[in-house]
Amino acid sequence: MKIYHLSHTDLDGYTCQFIVNFYFKNVIFYNSNYGKEINDNFSNIIKDIQDTRKENEKILLLITDLNLTLSQCKEFDEVCKEKDIKILLLDHHQSGLECMQKYSWYFLDSSRCAAKIVYDFFSKICFNDQKMKDFIDIVNAVDIWLSKDKDFELGKVCLGLIANAKEINRVMFKKEHTSYMFYLLDRAKTFIQKERSYILLDNALHFIKKDYFTKEYDDTLANLVSKFIVEKLQNHKEDFTIFYENHKGLLTSNIGNTSIIGNEFLINNLDYDFFLDISSKKTLSIRANGNLDVSLMAKKLVGGGGHKNASGGLFANFKDSTNYNYIKAQFIDLIKSKAIKKEENVQK
Repeated sequence: MKIYHLSHTDLDGYTCQFIVNFYFKNVIFYNSNYGKEINDNFSNIIKDIQDTRKENEKILLLITDLNLTLSQCKEFDEVCKEKDIKILLLDHHQSGLECMQKYSWYFLDSSRCAAKIVYDFFSKICFNDQKMKDFIDIVNAVDIWLSKDKDFELGKVCLGLIANAKEINRVMFKKEHTSYMFYLLDRAKTFIQKERSYILLDNALHFIKKDYFTKEYDDTLANLVSKFIVEKLQNHKEDFTIFYENHKGLLTSNIGNTSIIGNEFLINNLDYDFFLDISSKKTLSIRANGNLDVSLMAKKLVGGGGHKNASGGLFANFKDSTNYNYIKAQFIDLIKSKAIKKEENVQK
């Protein structure tokens, strides 16, 4: 059986996936916040299943640490029945009570965190692992806020560890982001039962991250992360390439450190003339290497501006998404619309 696992974007959500990855290897992971993002992820999952499903392959759609609305449950239930996909939801948010009462695949228990539900469920099917169980108790203590629990302080540090792990973008590099989260959780596990474990882990966070990104030589964490991201961009640059007035560029989303990453990418890839990042706040950040005046580009596209090699603006009609292809399509449409408008003005 192949598992497609959708979970929340916090400590509890990623720990659910950490557990599933511990027990099973044929799993593809997705992460979502609430609202429309859940629907977008569901559509992506169904498309991925259709594109890669082998003949007679059994599929499980597993949803954890996310409560659905009744309308979402209805849609998911109908599609999964039509596509012969088994669905299972394991959650602890009381707001999903009505859904649980209506759908047999919807399991809800508000007395424990989602990770504890997931561990209890799969450990009974597979086997018990004491170290994993101890770690889940720590996640449970902080997620349902058992402030008197002996594991609470360590749980708080783990909560911050995941909340601040923004080094690898989950839209651009989904697999790498998930792998990074699992690495951080695995390292956090090693601090269990140490004296003053929460202080030791808090002191070690910076070096844990550096260990992940360090390859040939030591450097600042910012430089190590930038090098890692640039390498990933280079490995997948054909997927991220766009064109503007015969100029070749790279389009990213919420990449962070645009000046450092953008300029380093352009230095290492001389066939690219610009580097453009779109943020969730609809802002554009554009960098160039002297072959294109991006202040004019920003002005023509979104009424923005700036310097020749560093400019930006606001893409007011942009709709953020967890699907990079949808983000890219919006920007390509923006370029096309401006090109058409320019041609119409010339004809007049």
